[in-house]
Amino acid sequence: MALAAPRVHLHSSPAPPLSTSRRRSPRVLLPGNAVLRRRQTMFFDAAAREGLSSSSSPSPAAAAAAASAGSPVTLVEYVGNGAGDDLSVLFTHLQYACKRIAAQVASPFNAELGRRQGGNKEAAPGTVMTGRDAPKPLDVISNEIILSSLIRSRKVAAMASEEDDAPVWLADDGPFVVVTDPLDGSRNIDASIPTGTIFGVYNRLVEVDHLPSEEKASLNSLQSGARLVAAAYVLYSSATIFCLSFGSGTHAFTLDHSTGEFVLTHPFIKIPPRGQIYSVNDARYFDWPEGLRRYIDTVRQGKGRFPKKYSARYICSLVADFHRTLMYGGVTMNPRDHLRLVYEANPLSYLAENAGGRGSDGKLRILSIQPVELHQRLPLFLGSPEDMEELESYGDVQQKINPGYEL
Repeated sequence: MALAAPRVHLHSSPAPPLSTSRRRSPRVLLPGNAVLRRRQTMFFDAAAREGLSSSSSPSPAAAAAAASAGSPVTLVEYVGNGAGDDLSVLFTHLQYACKRIAAQVASPFNAELGRRQGGNKEAAPGTVMTGRDAPKPLDVISNEIILSSLIRSRKVAAMASEEDDAPVWLADDGPFVVVTDPLDGSRNIDASIPTGTIFGVYNRLVEVDHLPSEEKASLNSLQSGARLVAAAYVLYSSATIFCLSFGSGTHAFTLDHSTGEFVLTHPFIKIPPRGQIYSVNDARYFDWPEGLRRYIDTVRQGKGRFPKKYSARYICSLVADFHRTLMYGGVTMNPRDHLRLVYEANPLSYLAENAGGRGSDGKLRILSIQPVELHQRLPLFLGSPEDMEELESYGDVQQKINPGYEL
């Protein structure tokens, strides 16, 4: 019997209405731009007066300053104030989808969803079954939630998902293309370890509009990361955090469960130039190339360019490990050809760079790599600029062999 998704009730956040294809977004529902700018300015000024770092949560004084101007700046208001009407509509629907996924992840029924492979003996049509990455019902449900929200937005021409064999063409006149990992780290659901959703947004390639749908969906989804117009991840943990960038800074919004809104809590995140944490599965240490072993041996003894001993912190959830690195500095890495360029490496590298960090495969800047396959895998190193420079100086850091364990 097919497994039905539990109903999700979010009384404080009704589903966004269907948007009309070319109609301007309803700005009359948002506060005036002058009011929003005043609230943002008061929030930033209060944080600056207290020496509040971008990696800290706002203090009561900073929160009170924002509240005195009305209420904290919400994600919908922030996007609507400068990202353009089409992106505003798109992110209104994306944030609603992520609230629904957050409710699924926190549901008391998710343990059963996580244990069952695919709900039936056979995988759902269009899904990728590859060992430990075989989709679970919660992956499939998350994928369907996102797909439904993108269709309702009427702003997306094509969607490419880690859960699907091929991208889906949605609308000829949609201005954007969305690539996504709907539920990163889902195999950890049973242990209540943090999970996440990753998005990348591109402009539709109008020059290929004359091609058949399947072909133009593929070409649109294989754009270089340098062409991203927006990227985001959502962390489902002790807090639900929506971290995004439109190319001018990286900002994080935290879900306020009392109102059902994502509110601005980490404006203009700046990753520290150097951290004291490396995040990697060092159980694979003896399979690593010589350069990577020497780097790890050096920094954890405090003998690197930064004369302090590094600590290992590894959650085995990419979004969670990257979020911690963004806040505290250091390096998050997987030296194997394991992580996906299109769905994971490109969006997270975009966010890292807009926070002053770097994304690399150990040799090349991630955003400079042209994808050639939808599910293309590669090594991934993300982190503080000085730590990344030191790591790459060791040369041989990519693990190109896979001795005896599954991807």
